[in-house]
Amino acid sequence: MKKNFHIVSEGILERHENTVYFLNKDGKRPLPIERIYQLYAHGPLTITSGVIHYFAQKGIPIHFFNYYGFYDGSFYPRESLVSGDLLVKQVEHYLNQEKRIILAGKFVEGAINNMMRTIAEYKIMGKKDELEKFKNEIPDAKSVTDLMNIEARARISYYECFDYILNEEFRFERRTKQPPENEVNALISFGNSLLYTTVLTELYNTQLNPTISYLHEPSERRFSLCLDISEVFKPLIVDRLIFYLVNKKIIQKSNFVEEIGGLILSENGKRIFLKEYEEKLQTTIKHRTLRRKVSYQRLIRLEAYKLIKHLMGMKEYAPFVIWW
Repeated sequence: MKKNFHIVSEGILERHENTVYFLNKDGKRPLPIERIYQLYAHGPLTITSGVIHYFAQKGIPIHFFNYYGFYDGSFYPRESLVSGDLLVKQVEHYLNQEKRIILAGKFVEGAINNMMRTIAEYKIMGKKDELEKFKNEIPDAKSVTDLMNIEARARISYYECFDYILNEEFRFERRTKQPPENEVNALISFGNSLLYTTVLTELYNTQLNPTISYLHEPSERRFSLCLDISEVFKPLIVDRLIFYLVNKKIIQKSNFVEEIGGLILSENGKRIFLKEYEEKLQTTIKHRTLRRKVSYQRLIRLEAYKLIKHLMGMKEYAPFVIWW
């Protein structure tokens, strides 16, 4: 079974025949290429052209993060799964305002439903009703901007629950990004970046074009469909992981360092987060439709397949909602 592979320390990747080696101050070791699904570079990494060619042949994406834990970009191998019919349908649903609003609304609906499911067990008075109220505004939205506004207000309300859920040593207060002003914001930023790249790789393994989106505006500098789908999965994968890491004291304040006017995870903190993130992605549940166990990471691919069926007119898209 192929797995995600993370390199946190500084080093060099070079190829000798059909073997790729990672070299750093601790020595030289081969990478298990046949078992790598996608590669994450979290530190300064020098890569030879031979490695790039080999990863392209194997269809392995490489995602680059800078020292601060912010996503820089990806090496995206040439697409092997291409469908002109699907591309036309994707563009059609973007250009047609009515069709676009329907899909954008579905992503917001899925995000809010999963926020509600995530806070439900904590019985925070009034928040479920408040989020339900935001969800009920979706059918009346006249534009994508209206939907983005609904989602933003819902997320602010949802984030207000964090200080009731997390142990009192970690205070959230409000969402800040560049720089993250406290530990919780640093965890959210790092986790959301990881999820974005996880979604990108799952889309790469379908016929969907990741640059054509519906809730977020397409951009030359990002794979915006990843942002759409990430909204649905943030509560399940990123937020629940943060609650677990903080409340079980797996992540400590000592795992952060002060940088750029805020806080970021230290190298050891990143290692801890990445280990738990990978375990979260491989967590399995019994799928209610497929009647078999699937991993959280597989749920993202299944979400892409549902979107394809909607675009091709086979079945209306219904966003993933946590059922357990």
